[in-house]
Amino acid sequence: MRLISLMWVVLAGISFSIGVLGIFLPLLPTTVFMLMAVYCASRGSPRFEAWIRSRHYVGPLLVTWEQERAIPRRAKLAAVSLIALSAIISAWSLGPGWIRWGVVALLFIIALWLVTRPEPSSSP
Repeated sequence: MRLISLMWVVLAGISFSIGVLGIFLPLLPTTVFMLMAVYCASRGSPRFEAWIRSRHYVGPLLVTWEQERAIPRRAKLAAVSLIALSAIISAWSLGPGWIRWGVVALLFIIALWLVTRPEPSSSP
């Protein structure tokens, strides 16, 4: 039974790490990986789950997403700004052709999805 708990904790740690990277890299969805980290941690270590939820940079986002499926305006603005920067860099650095515009289109779709998410009824 200890091995299974350890595997859940390892998965939670990996998900949490990817989620932290997602704060800085727009193509990695922070909330999804943090939700996965909380789920895995709850299976292997409730203490780790509580620790993840207590992080000031992700705890309130998790709560609003779990309760309302909402994203605060400030988080949307930060994410869309970084996505726009990524699109500009991609359009400038990728060679001509469909890959360049495919990446830009994908980033645009992600930004559009973020913008259309509701805002929480009470800001965290």
